[in-house]
Amino acid sequence: MPKTLPIHFAPLQGYTEAIYRNAHSAIFGGIDTYYTPFIRLDKGAFRNRDVRDIEPGNNEVPHLIPQLIGHEEEKVETILSLFTERGYKEVDINMGCPFPMLAKHHNGSGILPFPEEVKKLLEITQRHPEISFSVKMRLGWENAEECLKLAPILNVYPLKHITIHPRLGKQQYKGDVDLKGFAAFAEICRHPLIYNGDISNIEDIERIHNSFPTLSGMMIGRGLLMNPALAIEYKEKKYLSTKDMKEKLYKMHKIVFARYEERLEGGEDQLLNKMKTFWEYLEPQIGRKAWKAIHKSTSLAKYNAAIGVI
Repeated sequence: MPKTLPIHFAPLQGYTEAIYRNAHSAIFGGIDTYYTPFIRLDKGAFRNRDVRDIEPGNNEVPHLIPQLIGHEEEKVETILSLFTERGYKEVDINMGCPFPMLAKHHNGSGILPFPEEVKKLLEITQRHPEISFSVKMRLGWENAEECLKLAPILNVYPLKHITIHPRLGKQQYKGDVDLKGFAAFAEICRHPLIYNGDISNIEDIERIHNSFPTLSGMMIGRGLLMNPALAIEYKEKKYLSTKDMKEKLYKMHKIVFARYEERLEGGEDQLLNKMKTFWEYLEPQIGRKAWKAIHKSTSLAKYNAAIGVI
């Protein structure tokens, strides 16, 4: 059996913000590296919430890497400056986001069909040797041949690792992952590889690791939102009992609720909507009835009553 892999918590916009990351690390743990959702320039400026999310004082996890998205040199350099001014020495480059509004402007996985643009983007790694860069990407936007054409370019640049989600950008999260496409890329990639995509339990991690024993890590996103204990269960090789899971979820929820209650200024509705997001993927842990009661709640009083049932 291959050794235990490092577990990376994939960044998910709207879900894995600093408040969530801190609470997850404190209550569940098992994560070797957390990533911030990507930072981008919006009409030439940063969103305040994005800047707040990466502030070192707002982050309590053991290892955090900020992620940038973009393809224009000036904008990418501006984002990088934001990171370095706050003391970050590791940065992840997003070439995997499948969101069409970004992809159509050659951001995220939308850049993958354009090798020259990828090359230009990755030149940032040579301009800043003091920073350790990694890349998160997909097999391509239109077809899996795109990553094979990019491999010789990627191999040239000093990357700490590459994380591959073996779907196409245009698929978004639909359809099956393409393990043959992943294997073809792995064969010619000279960088350490991290696998990402459709990991829901310990068996999934071990199956992928057995298929690709040279992997350097496993990145999990939705699987950890569905089961926040997945990383620690994998490392300790034992599942949490239903009772322990609910107790830990209650503790984590209590922290997240209190922090958002302090921060959000939009009143009860804003807090209620934010907390419903916390439970969005947790139906497998709390049951359909409780999950529906939470999402149907129209006031904090009804929401707290639904939580009390859990």
